[in-house]
Amino acid sequence: MPLAEPHKELRFTRAAQAVPFWLAAAMCLMAAITLVAVGQHRADHPALPHPGWALLPLLLAWPAIRLALRCTRKAYLILTPLGIEVFPFLRPAESMQVVHWSEIHAAEVDDRQLSLHFNPARSAGIHLSLAPIPRPRRELLRQAVEGRVKNHRQAAVAEPQS
Repeated sequence: MPLAEPHKELRFTRAAQAVPFWLAAAMCLMAAITLVAVGQHRADHPALPHPGWALLPLLLAWPAIRLALRCTRKAYLILTPLGIEVFPFLRPAESMQVVHWSEIHAAEVDDRQLSLHFNPARSAGIHLSLAPIPRPRRELLRQAVEGRVKNHRQAAVAEPQS
């Protein structure tokens, strides 16, 4: 589905979570290459493993590559003009949650989590881990969320009460 106004969105992916999967895939691929290379000398040294054993690390590399691509490409948080869209890791299309800017009373962003408070007492809201987002992008997220919440509060105060 094409985006109506993609220039008004900020997407934050799970790129930080992709790193271990990329490393695991690279290690599996290197193990497969090593097994094939060593297996080529099997005629001279029968104790060496058969090159067919390279299929095992290749089979392990496949899901690691798929998970790494998914984490790198798919969104975790999207900041839109309507609010913050939160996509869970499993079944993101069905379990997506939208938190509208009008619901957010206050927001706190530290190095580990994003806290969205729904009331002045800060007793209701959600806490989102920032571990999936790369560290350099967390400052951008903090500025965007805090700036948007501040602007929304100022607009709410400026509106006349009916």
